[in-house]
Amino acid sequence: MSVNSFGRFLRVTTWGESHGPALGAVVDGCPPGLPLSEADLQPWLDKRKPGTSKYVTQRREEDQVDILSGVFEGRTTGTPISLMIRNGDQRSKDYGEIAASFRPGHADYAYFAKYGIRDYRGGGRSSARETAARVAAGGVARVILAALAPQVRIRGAMVAMGADEVDRAAWDWAETERNPFWSPDAAAAARWATKLEALRKSGDSIGAVLEVVAEGVPAGWGAPIYGKLDQDLASALMSINAVKGVEIGAGFAAAALTGSENADEMRMGNEGPVFLSNKAGGILGGISTGQEVVARFAVKPTSSILTPRRTIDKAGNEVELITKGRHDPCVGIRAVPVGEAMMALTLADHLLLHRGQVGENGGGRIG
Repeated sequence: MSVNSFGRFLRVTTWGESHGPALGAVVDGCPPGLPLSEADLQPWLDKRKPGTSKYVTQRREEDQVDILSGVFEGRTTGTPISLMIRNGDQRSKDYGEIAASFRPGHADYAYFAKYGIRDYRGGGRSSARETAARVAAGGVARVILAALAPQVRIRGAMVAMGADEVDRAAWDWAETERNPFWSPDAAAAARWATKLEALRKSGDSIGAVLEVVAEGVPAGWGAPIYGKLDQDLASALMSINAVKGVEIGAGFAAAALTGSENADEMRMGNEGPVFLSNKAGGILGGISTGQEVVARFAVKPTSSILTPRRTIDKAGNEVELITKGRHDPCVGIRAVPVGEAMMALTLADHLLLHRGQVGENGGGRIG
């Protein structure tokens, strides 16, 4: 079985390859009667699409999404929603020289070891091009959240390029819309521009850390043990191409804290509990607390670089390889809208699961 689906109640299946005629997603479990059109999905795809600046791949794709099913007269029908995005700027000839060789850092060898065959054109199914389908599906999730939990707001940012981190004291969400790195710190964005330009010209690449924040998530979403909100969120983010690490809240930094430093103390406010910190990232025992849900994920450097790398071919010969084609010198830049989409899909799934188990107004009240 090839696993291409995720989600429990809101089930998403993605399909297609980097250099195939099209790719897309099927979203099953969306409630009926919600207004939905391509215009609701396109802005999120425009954030992710290639060719938007000199710091990302220059592959030219319009990434226009078509809704093929699940919508009638502008509203969802409750049946599977099929989304399609056509590929228009494939250059498969760029990959002819690697047809028999395994690119270091890529999934080439792992795919061949598993299936005995691989689509070498841009990595096929393992290409980050697949994430366009996730972003389209994430747009559907945002429509669900807007209808059933309109207070929820999801935003993402790049918080580190390589070892160079943003200054959190200078954090400005509006700034993320003003620079090509989705940086909340203008000074960091200026430094990154200089560094990435040099790396791009030298034929190298660099990794990044991204942060996704969901405000307005009410207390009670999630489930203990095997249906934890942070478990599913970590899985969703870890499934993104090139991601090698995920943390929720304080994450790995919590290991350096004492219990008194790490516990988020509580006081009673006018409208319910007030937390004095958020080391838990808005989730305790797998269930949301009402605080901001905060997650970060680390993206490795792009493996497709012009610097010669040692590898082997299918015959077992030792060779040296340069990966040609058009690639992101920092794949983390376009991973920001992908992280937002996976957050939206996870939250929409847990919203529907919560309503199905305890009802719209279930749960305990304090005071």
